[in-house]
Order: sequence, then C-alpha cells, then structure tokens
Amino acid sequence: MLEASSTDVDEHCAALGRWRLRYDQISAGAFRGSFTQLSLPRVEVFREITSQQVRQYGQLGADSFGIGLPWRGDSEVNCNGASVAGTRVIACVDAEVDMCTPKSFELRGVVASAALIRDLAARLEIDLPRTVWHQLRVIEMAQAPVAPLRAHLEAIHEAIATAPERFEDPALRQALEDALLVEIMDMLPTARPIDAGRSADARKRTVDRARELMHGNGDHSLSLLEVCKAAGASPRKLGYCFQAVLGTSPMHYWRAMRLNRVRRDLKRAGGAGTSIYDVAVQHGFWHFSQFSLDYKRHFAELRSETLRRARRAA
Repeated sequence: MLEASSTDVDEHCAALGRWRLRYDQISAGAFRGSFTQLSLPRVEVFREITSQQVRQYGQLGADSFGIGLPWRGDSEVNCNGASVAGTRVIACVDAEVDMCTPKSFELRGVVASAALIRDLAARLEIDLPRTVWHQLRVIEMAQAPVAPLRAHLEAIHEAIATAPERFEDPALRQALEDALLVEIMDMLPTARPIDAGRSADARKRTVDRARELMHGNGDHSLSLLEVCKAAGASPRKLGYCFQAVLGTSPMHYWRAMRLNRVRRDLKRAGGAGTSIYDVAVQHGFWHFSQFSLDYKRHFAELRSETLRRARRAA
C-alpha cells in the first residue's frame, strides 16, 4: 500500500511509484496533491487528487495498460484533442502520457501489464480494439460494464480509508484482482475510441507545433509573433486552439512552463551561491519585479522561500 500527499508538484510526481511522469502546474495557486496505490499480485489500483490544473507527461512504465476514470466534477480533461466526460475513460496502452487535467481533479483507475491484458483477451476470445494501442486515447464505453468497475473502485478506496488491514489477506487480494480483470474484460469489447473530428485534430496539430517551439527553445524568451509563425496560425486562431485543447492562452501556458523551470532550477541548486535573478534571466524573465509577482501568484510562495526549503533539504 502506498499513500502520499504533498504541497509540491514535483514531490507529488516523485511519490507516484514506478510511474515515470512529470507534471507542470498551469493554473496559479497553492498545489495540493494526494496519491493512493494498492498493489495486487498483477494489478495496481490507484486514486489521485490534484488541486491545480496540470500538464502530465511521461510514461506509466514499459508495456503498461492503464484505465482511468475521472471521478467528480464537470471540468474537462484533454487527451490528444478529445475530452473526457460521461462514460468516457482514459486508456493508456503501452503509450506516452500527455494530457491536461483541470483544477480540483480526481482520477481513479487500474494499471496492469499490457501483456497480461493481451493474454487474457486471447484466452477469453475477446477482440481488443487495436486503435487504442500505443497512444493515449479517450474511449467511449457502454454504461453497463463501466458501472461495476466504478462501484468496485469506490468500495476499494472506502476500505482503504476505513479498514486497510483487510488487504493483508492474500486470498482477498487475489479475489479482488480477479474481479477487476473480469470487469476490464467486460468493458473492452464495448470500447470505441473517440474521433475528435478533423477540426479538433487540426487544433491539436497547431498547439503541438507551438509547444514544440516552446519546449525546445531552451532559455530564449519567445514572443507571441514567433510562436504564431512556428504554428502557422494568427494570434486569434492560436489563442482559440490553445483554449480548446489546453484550457488556457498560449502566453499563459508558456509563462507557466518557464515558471516551473525556474522553480525546478532553484530546488536543484539549493546552494548559498545561487542567484535567483540569474536563474530568472536564464528563463527569459528580464523584469525581476514582475517575475517576483508572477512567481508568488503562480506557486503561492516567494521564490526565496523555495530556495530556503531547497537549502534545508540539501
């Protein structure tokens, strides 16, 4: 059993077990996160709560199969240009994770090896939808098979909170794993990958071109014009695409990414000789007073507080 909570987005990621994920905080405010994972013989059951809008990217692990169910709230999760709502679930089968989750978000789900799922499907003569493999996808499921899995996850996490010692029984753990795998096998034949449509695909490509420039340019400070030229879009169109795909504007997204980079550099440095000004300038923040305001607004702490905590931890 793994249970962790954190007020730092990077510390939250470090507590995600074997998952190799990184989060960038997009919305402004203090971060709160919690992660619970129950490890069964061949399956992991998880629950994650995050308080701020974040971009999640990385991998769950080699040859992994993951099903995630957004739990509460009406805000949308975006995966490859498609949003998650209703009986839609997030499926990640041996694929890279790259998605944006909203504020006050909770995700529950199951992770196993893709080889296990393939073997079970073959034994039970279930045709797996090949279009969901090797990419993060939003999948529409029939309501009937999703409901038992949702109820089962609810019961599991209620038991974790009230009687965690129950999961020390090997027989119960095996029965629980078998039940979850049966529910997943019932769900998969009804899976229908969501086609976000040509216009949504075009918006996603525009955003991807802009983000490629943003994330690949290193320390150079970009102007909106440079981003528009790289994306092949007018400022109005680029703003519309970013709002539709990421729920924020291009410049807010880019500023948030650079603030996250500054924060990581400050935490890595930690030494007495670290100059906050030099780190800020390295990431394109030339107006130090404005940077200080932006930093405090985004992370709900002073940049000097970040550095002090890093020095204490060093």
